[in-house]
Amino acid sequence: MKNLIFIIIVFISCSGYQSYEKLNANKIKLDSSRWYQMSHTETGVLELFDEKLSSTVEVGKKSIISNYEIYYPLLDGETIIIDQIRMYDGQGSNTIPFKIFIIDKNWKRKKLAEFTGSNYSKWVGPNPKNPDNFKVDSVYKDVKFIVLQSGDGFPTEIDFYGTYKRVEPTEVQKIQNSSLKHFFGVNAFEWDFVDAKKDSYSLDQKRTDAIASFGGVRHYLDWERIEQKEGSYTFNPVHNGGWNYDAIYSFLKLSQKDVLICLKTVPKWMLETYPTQLRDNENVPSRFGKDLSNPASYVEQARAAFQLAARYGNNKSIDKSLIKINSAPRWNNDIPNQIQIGLGLVQYLECDNERDKWWKGRKAYQTGREYAANLSAFYDGHKKTLGKDVGAKNADPSIKIVMAGLADPTTDYLRGMIDWCREFRGYKKDGSIDLCWDVINFHYYTNETRKGRGVAPELISNGKFADSLATAFVKIGNSKLNPLPVWVTEAGYDLHPSSPNKSIPIKDKNVMQTQADWLLRTSLLYARRGVEKVFFYQLRDDNPESGSIYASSGLLNKDFSKRPSADYMRQTIQLFGDFVYVKTIQSDPIVDLYRGPQNQDLYISYYPSEEGKNGQIELTLPNKKSPIQYHPVIGATTMSSKSINIENGKIKVEVSETPTFVLVSNN
Repeated sequence: MKNLIFIIIVFISCSGYQSYEKLNANKIKLDSSRWYQMSHTETGVLELFDEKLSSTVEVGKKSIISNYEIYYPLLDGETIIIDQIRMYDGQGSNTIPFKIFIIDKNWKRKKLAEFTGSNYSKWVGPNPKNPDNFKVDSVYKDVKFIVLQSGDGFPTEIDFYGTYKRVEPTEVQKIQNSSLKHFFGVNAFEWDFVDAKKDSYSLDQKRTDAIASFGGVRHYLDWERIEQKEGSYTFNPVHNGGWNYDAIYSFLKLSQKDVLICLKTVPKWMLETYPTQLRDNENVPSRFGKDLSNPASYVEQARAAFQLAARYGNNKSIDKSLIKINSAPRWNNDIPNQIQIGLGLVQYLECDNERDKWWKGRKAYQTGREYAANLSAFYDGHKKTLGKDVGAKNADPSIKIVMAGLADPTTDYLRGMIDWCREFRGYKKDGSIDLCWDVINFHYYTNETRKGRGVAPELISNGKFADSLATAFVKIGNSKLNPLPVWVTEAGYDLHPSSPNKSIPIKDKNVMQTQADWLLRTSLLYARRGVEKVFFYQLRDDNPESGSIYASSGLLNKDFSKRPSADYMRQTIQLFGDFVYVKTIQSDPIVDLYRGPQNQDLYISYYPSEEGKNGQIELTLPNKKSPIQYHPVIGATTMSSKSINIENGKIKVEVSETPTFVLVSNN
């Protein structure tokens, strides 16, 4: 009898083993890097596919959205057929089921599986009523996406079975075309251009001279400034503050500076649609209760974009009946606003700022797909369906729309935006996706929470490297069909010793000198990685005595005199603003080669560290002539310089953590 039981057990075990082997032969190997999430989270879902039954997905517990989606896009030419699914049920159970869907080529969504966590330490199939059956109810072809819907609990592992024909994505090599002057922009407000105590309307010479040190300006423009009353716009002067935006943008245009208007915050008349306890001027730019996935919910902001583009863009043939200027004077002898179109002062317009504001809760947070809907209205009135006076491109097709800089720089958010456009905007005749922005944009401040301070831009910052983030965004921007430039519109360091984003003294350098080193190296890092513009936060301190994060990041002092960082930027622009990155010759110390417009080569070298390193390197310069070494100087109008002797085609260069520049002639 015992022998018979033993034979039965062995038979069952062997049969199960063979069944598993057969099942495992058809297991689909997905590309784990393709999964992206439509919610702010601190961790991913790769534990679902790591072949470890004990590893759990923690992301749902920290998500700003309780029931969000995770997408796996299939590339063009790929096919997948899923006929079986099994999920490992660990500890716990679900109140809201976890679900798996596919989206087909017609954007139809079909449910494949549901997980309730009602079993324990067991593989379960797609139907919780029949957990031992791994087969799906229907086998679908023409799959465009696999979608996981989070519920309030995850299995610890998921296996898909069937067939999967993979295609390796093609990568386009990025060639840097943006010159150095575009990497030293600054964030500023209208009061940085005028002395409001004297006259908020006219530009102040001391201020404009200081701003001329930088390569461009990202202007934080509160929406309410130009539309204090709904549907009624003022620009010169604005009825909320008295500023003269025509003068500000004319000065920047005349100074040949990049001008980016960042239209941000919610006006009071829109904010009043929210319950009192939910009012915050950085809320999502839509009336309370609107469907955030519908472009029409953002029509008011998109009308403001039209008015901005109509006035400051290049189109001089706009129907003036669409321009809604409030020409009523505020008081006797007040300057009335006048209709102006096609002034040609502004090339770039940014749709809000950091729309992934997870720290302010759901009222101020949009998913990537929701923000794409917002952008679609802002860009062209959702393909001209929302009215003639809606969307910047409908006022000026040449104006460039910059997506809001991402506070949490992950490509998940951006990929969700792209796929929303695939679904709701479709494709152009050339096969490219009809995207509703022209520039990819993210923010990144390099600081380390464990150290309680800022860190050098080349070092790890809270588990990330700035150069890897830039590389990931530039890789998406290098799409063969949808090539887009990548910008960084906020980066910087504080000076206050209590700030978690502070720069630090290093040997004989004080915090301002370190800030100058790190900001200059930030620009060089992003140029090296294919980013095309950088704007630093910010022109002057917000609240330098508070010690709060980002409150003491100014590049200028309160009196508009230059700090070392501004000196370094001005000197670099002045001497080498037209030079373009070519390649990196070595990495420690870094030696980058730039090329100038007059057949000159520029070698920029420095140590990517924060230890006060110094040393000497040897550069081989065959067929080069007249090398001159330049070094940034604090408090000066230009860099110091000295000639270097060439011996046998080589030169020796003193290198530190402050970038040094060696200019040579090829003639």
